[in-house]
Amino acid sequence: MELAEFRPAVDSWLDENERRLTPDRAAATLDEQMAHLATVKRLAYEAGFMRWGWPPRVGGLGGSTLLRAYLGEALTARDLVEPGIYSMTEVLAPTMIDYATPELAATMVPRLLRGDETWCQGFSEPGTGSNLASLSCRATRTAGGWRVTGQKVWTSLAQFAQRCVLLTRTGAPDSAHKGITALFVDMESPGITVRPIETMHGAAEFSEVFFDDVDVPFDRTLGEEGQGWAVAMDLLPYERSTALWHRAAFLHRRLERLLRAAPPGALDPAAVGEVAQLLYALRARSRNTQRRLAGGEHLGPETSIDKVLVATAEQAVFDLVADGLSTDILIEDDPTSERWRREFLYSRAATIYGGTAEIQRNIIARRLLDLGPDR
Repeated sequence: MELAEFRPAVDSWLDENERRLTPDRAAATLDEQMAHLATVKRLAYEAGFMRWGWPPRVGGLGGSTLLRAYLGEALTARDLVEPGIYSMTEVLAPTMIDYATPELAATMVPRLLRGDETWCQGFSEPGTGSNLASLSCRATRTAGGWRVTGQKVWTSLAQFAQRCVLLTRTGAPDSAHKGITALFVDMESPGITVRPIETMHGAAEFSEVFFDDVDVPFDRTLGEEGQGWAVAMDLLPYERSTALWHRAAFLHRRLERLLRAAPPGALDPAAVGEVAQLLYALRARSRNTQRRLAGGEHLGPETSIDKVLVATAEQAVFDLVADGLSTDILIEDDPTSERWRREFLYSRAATIYGGTAEIQRNIIARRLLDLGPDR
């Protein structure tokens, strides 16, 4: 199916099923958002739309990646799903398809697309900051597989997840990225403890995850032993590509809603123009990234530009929200004000989630502009 045919078909289906696809209330808890996301994905999968843009070998219907990009855009633009939790499929499934055994990918990916499962990404660790290559969570060979011991932190949606794409140290402690191996871990395995972390916007989106002698079969290795760094470098650009296209649609919708809700004279027209310019720059850049992905190009460090743009645009949009709706955000307790307040607080993390702004600028300087070696 081509995008020109897919777009009106999705829009018509969304119009016809709006009641079933719309959340019960605006200020939903994270638990409610996750339950609703599973419903939306199941309905979209059953209608066929969630399968387009994914290869047939994992239950997809084929076609361009632009098809699944448009589905995510349409769902987030209509506020039917929260973009951050919806985009985890886009972040994790492509790398699973590339690096898992064909049998494992064929079994697992449809469960994620259909909303039967949630997956999480076990990368960050305490004390390592943004230096992913210094991770210390260790996987040791046993007769039947790997035995994992260590800790992860800032693991999104871990308390809801059935599986985890996990980076572990299998080489010598000083082997940096050459000694890293990626595993696909069942979160119900004995020895795993998940402790949710509540953030300032009131949701426990992240967790600490502890691994105490957790057994993982060899056939759950993603790629080869020692290939974990390649897995990570394959995954991170997806976190900064289709996922950001969804977020740009969400931010555009928020700006439109703000312009309708703000009292007359509350917004500086020059500030509105500047924010709109940032949003359109993000959309233009993200559109180009989507087209490159659809054309079969390999995404790499240049997606750090997309990440810097989305962080800048997101904080600018919600700074404008704070200017135009300050009374609502600070004082009012109705569901709409609560949602604005929660989203404003979450926007403060835009320069942190998915890789800090400082790290992204370092990547741009060193890998794109050749201003110095990677360290």
